Amino acid sequence: MPRAFNRRSFLASASRTFLAAPLLRQSERVASAGMSAHAPRLASPAPAVTLSVRDFGAAGDGVAKDTAAIQQALDRCAVLGGGEVHVPPGNYFTGAVALRANTLLRLDKDAALIGTPDFADYPVTQVRWEGKWIQGHTGLIYAIDAANLGVVGPGKIVGNPALGGRPNASNPLRHPALIEFLRCSTIHLEDFSTSYDHMWSVHPTDCEDIVIRSLTIRSTGGNGDGIDIDSCRRVWIDNCDIASGDDCISLKSGRGEEGYMLRRPTDDVSITNCTFADSIYACIGIGSETSGGIRNVRIEHCHFTHARTYALYIKTRTGRGAFIENISATDLDVSGTEGGFLRLNLLNSGIQDPSPVPGLGGIPSATGFHFSNIRVSNCPVLVDGVNISPDKPLAGLSLQNISGTCAKGIALANVRNADIRNIAVTGFTGPLIGIHNVTGKGLLDAAQIDGPKLRDPIAPTTQPDALR
Repeated sequence: MPRAFNRRSFLASASRTFLAAPLLRQSERVASAGMSAHAPRLASPAPAVTLSVRDFGAAGDGVAKDTAAIQQALDRCAVLGGGEVHVPPGNYFTGAVALRANTLLRLDKDAALIGTPDFADYPVTQVRWEGKWIQGHTGLIYAIDAANLGVVGPGKIVGNPALGGRPNASNPLRHPALIEFLRCSTIHLEDFSTSYDHMWSVHPTDCEDIVIRSLTIRSTGGNGDGIDIDSCRRVWIDNCDIASGDDCISLKSGRGEEGYMLRRPTDDVSITNCTFADSIYACIGIGSETSGGIRNVRIEHCHFTHARTYALYIKTRTGRGAFIENISATDLDVSGTEGGFLRLNLLNSGIQDPSPVPGLGGIPSATGFHFSNIRVSNCPVLVDGVNISPDKPLAGLSLQNISGTCAKGIALANVRNADIRNIAVTGFTGPLIGIHNVTGKGLLDAAQIDGPKLRDPIAPTTQPDALR
């Protein structure tokens, strides 16, 4: 008689060789390190059933479409109470397949899921795109309203290059992400590699309790984000190697009045032991779609080897509203950045929404940014923190124990309760610290600089229904 999984647990699920006990110990370490009392829930029940996609007719020859066979195996596993669907060695040419509740998809070392080039092979539903819910195609691997599910390797998932890019006249709906979860909980992704062009690789939206470990993500071109965390709660990203066309990791929560009224923040995110290289934008971007709020983000023990702009970029704009709070980063090695280590742009980053949040409420608030034990090499700019509104200054910024080489130092405007200490960098020209309307500690020798250029406040919208 098939045995259902416990709803509060998912992670391991293999009667053969799954790493449940180590993952439980890792989860305990993350929680004890301060991730939160609500760290992703992990456990180790044995699977109720183990099925092979080959037994349902999958050819794995890279030619025949295996979509129906893979989906049948996943569906059969779910109705039998959950368990594991095994993908043996081979190249499986497939359109989108939906993961079901209590089901783990396991890819053998020499197994690859290879997406078809046909948009018709990817169902259409409501998806997030640039902070808005719109019609769009599902991911190659996707799930909607499901719990206790995941994908483990060590195989590969390869998106078709014909599918990437922005909506256009020929394909006006949002293009497929590679892996996408909508309103799911207790998600586990581990130990596989991905490849995709001009579109997001991993995109959970409105999900909770997510563990993403030991992924190797490769993408190219604009929109080629590695991992986009969108209005999600309790997320742990660990030991991933991401070389992406766009942001390696992007944290988001909606845009304009729609995101502001839905109030679905991204909350409790831990990013640890990762290596990042970005070729178009930032390694880790927080925003600019922040209308639901972003809070409680920890970045620890990571290596940043290249960024087209900044290693860390915290960005939003007037009209987003909501908040960005409790952001910390420690023990980072940063090199190869074309912009610098850290940029804070809370005034004018990203696309303005047609229905922005008006008035003072549309100015995002920012509280509690902490950066420590940072080692930089040949960094063009250490910190660019000028674009902050005087109407809502950043409340609480600490920069501590930063060493290495940089061409320019720290520039800040409209900050309260700054704490700057042990900045031991060399090679810079101009002042080490420049400030405008900044209070706090460590500012005794700071130079005065110009503040940001400000725009007129946003007037109330005349649109009758911002959610339409």
